[in-house]
Amino acid sequence: MQPRIYFAPLYNNPEKSIFAADAAEMVMGAGKVARITTPVMGSEDFSFMLERVPGAYLRVGNGESAPLHNPSYDFNDASIPYGAAILASLVERTLPVGYGG
Repeated sequence: MQPRIYFAPLYNNPEKSIFAADAAEMVMGAGKVARITTPVMGSEDFSFMLERVPGAYLRVGNGESAPLHNPSYDFNDASIPYGAAILASLVERTLPVGYGG
């Protein structure tokens, strides 16, 4: 019996990672985006999507808090507009010029 794979390794596509980080920098400003190049050990089911479609997994900063999945973790609601603006920037950069009429 083969071992069950709960989560596959998450591999960010290099080109999509640069594209996403550039879009985030347009929102946050130069020098405010951490372009992490060192592998991080963790698990994320988003890896299954990236097996089928090249993309990049982004993390939006939350400020000072206990780590994620810790009972003392406190989500910083003030980070929501930044995450939404970064996603909107990705969409705007992806759509063809002149889209929308």
